[in-house]
Amino acid sequence: MSLLSAMDIASSSLSAESYRLNLTASNLANANSVSSSINRTYRGRHPVFTTISANPDATAFGDVMDGLGRGVRLAAVVESAAPLRKEYHPENPLANKEGYVFLPNVNTIEEMANMISASRSYSSNIEVFNSAKQMLLRTLTLGQ
Repeated sequence: MSLLSAMDIASSSLSAESYRLNLTASNLANANSVSSSINRTYRGRHPVFTTISANPDATAFGDVMDGLGRGVRLAAVVESAAPLRKEYHPENPLANKEGYVFLPNVNTIEEMANMISASRSYSSNIEVFNSAKQMLLRTLTLGQ
């Protein structure tokens, strides 16, 4: 694996973690939004990532090692399957005929943990990128 490959892998991970942070921020921003119907209520969204493989049909050990990790990409964004919250607030102007409002299925504690994890992964990948860059620069100065 070359240093440029390491930089490509780190940059793909940076993009993935950035997307994960954006989804988490969206979930937190909508955590307390209310709606009068189940169909119009915000649902938490989560990213699903998959690896980028250069050679998925590899059989030889060297080919397998070359094809194992070329980065990560977003495969899908899925909505949370957790049930929506239903609260009785007849005084709320968005309440339905029975006096209930619907709240998103976003767990703020879980979202904060996701945010911390994504932030740390992002920082780690910046370190990988910077380390590869420094090694590449030092390699270029060997001939001087």
